[in-house]
Amino acid sequence: MLHIMYKIYFRLIAVPVFAALTILTAVTVIIGCLLGGERFFSYYPGALWSRMACALSLCPVTVKGRENIKKGQSYVFVGNHQSAYDIFVIYGFLGAPIKWMMKKTLAKIPFVGYACRMAGFIFVDNSSARSAQKSVIEAERKLKHGRSLVIFPEGARTPDGHLRRFKKGAYQIAVDRQLPIIPITLNGPYKVLCIGSWDVWPHRMEMIIHPPVIPPQKEEDGKEILQKLADSTWQTIYSALWEEFN
Repeated sequence: MLHIMYKIYFRLIAVPVFAALTILTAVTVIIGCLLGGERFFSYYPGALWSRMACALSLCPVTVKGRENIKKGQSYVFVGNHQSAYDIFVIYGFLGAPIKWMMKKTLAKIPFVGYACRMAGFIFVDNSSARSAQKSVIEAERKLKHGRSLVIFPEGARTPDGHLRRFKKGAYQIAVDRQLPIIPITLNGPYKVLCIGSWDVWPHRMEMIIHPPVIPPQKEEDGKEILQKLADSTWQTIYSALWEEFN
């Protein structure tokens, strides 16, 4: 009975309200950025939109480790990718100005795609090694004045909740720019909405912000550095996953 009641609420109330909020947020970001307020409008409206998405879904969020983020410092945040709700949790509750690296296909979403472009988010084109490298170079240019980058190094959402191997693009950016890497463990979004489903279910969500990892100097063997960073941050994120997924 509870499941049926939630479905009715979600489809008749939450979805229409969320759709209206999405359009309003996108328009606000576009206008604000066009008027020269990119620093403010690329982050705060989206953060509020994300918090509202979690509230409308009746999904409480807890955050641990926010003290590991130093104000004014740029970071490369790397997190596990359980669900579309990962974006709401990070964007809404991280508490740091961020830029996203996202799939190029998301640029086609009406209003949202253009708002993301105006906000300075990076659309990744993996059609060729050259295109992917251009995305990395563009991302590096965004990392200044305390702005940080969020990347899901798995590359796509997990199909079963378990952590998959990490790609190395995020670590290349961190090494090139000599920026601290902060691993983030997300728990709960997979329970809210798993890949391939439109059936949202309320569940508590948790974000654990781990201590930063300082990348070694570039003079060392490049491939070995990236592999070590990928392996160590994978292990850190894995260690804090809920027991059923590790």
